[in-house]
Amino acid sequence: MPLTLSRAAAAGDSTDVLAAANLPALWICAAGVFAVIFVQSVIYLKAARKAAPAAGITSAELKISFRSGAVAAIGPSLAVVMVAIALLAVFGTPAVLSRIGLIGSAAYDAGAASIAANSAGAQLGGPTYTQNIFAIAFFAMSVGGAMWMLATLILTPLLKRGGTQLARVNPVAMSIVPGAALLGAFMALGVAEVPKSMVHVLALATSAAVMGLCVFLGRSPKRAWLREWGLGFAIVAALAVAFIAHTAGTAA
Repeated sequence: MPLTLSRAAAAGDSTDVLAAANLPALWICAAGVFAVIFVQSVIYLKAARKAAPAAGITSAELKISFRSGAVAAIGPSLAVVMVAIALLAVFGTPAVLSRIGLIGSAAYDAGAASIAANSAGAQLGGPTYTQNIFAIAFFAMSVGGAMWMLATLILTPLLKRGGTQLARVNPVAMSIVPGAALLGAFMALGVAEVPKSMVHVLALATSAAVMGLCVFLGRSPKRAWLREWGLGFAIVAALAVAFIAHTAGTAA
């Protein structure tokens, strides 16, 4: 039996995903990402201090702006933490830290990983979620994120020109097209969960209702923070409803 398990692990067919997700190499990579972001932050702070006198900003005003930015980041950061905790069991700590906790988007990375796993005939967190599937999903998240950053660097100047021209011709289209593209992508991911079971339907409906409520209430300036926390609230609420529904179904 141990020999069989070791062979499965060596072939990447083991379902002990966290053993692969917490490898020292991945921790080193996550630490490298932290180091790069720390250096970038120091560079930006120094650049801001250097440019402040030319902009007529005093040292005291600069400190206030730094402090205000730090306080304003608490809400969105806690929302990311809530999402990250929910995904730790699926992706492991290094992947969550390097992708979702720092440079990634929780919605994008989870969607990319789900598409990659489904393409390989598996399901994230399911019985077919092996170390090989984790490697595929993590690779999809990482490559997608890297291309996202490169595309931003290369295409931003070009898209800015096109956006300026489109805004002159039809300003409304410029605001509708990006939102429609994102809505279509995430709706496709959501609809794919509907045929699986009623628990999936309840989870999807709950998350959509909670997210919609947060967006609606967040329209008020006093409750704008709800738009940042909406994804975290939607995930927690969907998980709670799915757990209750699954438990009730099992008990029945």
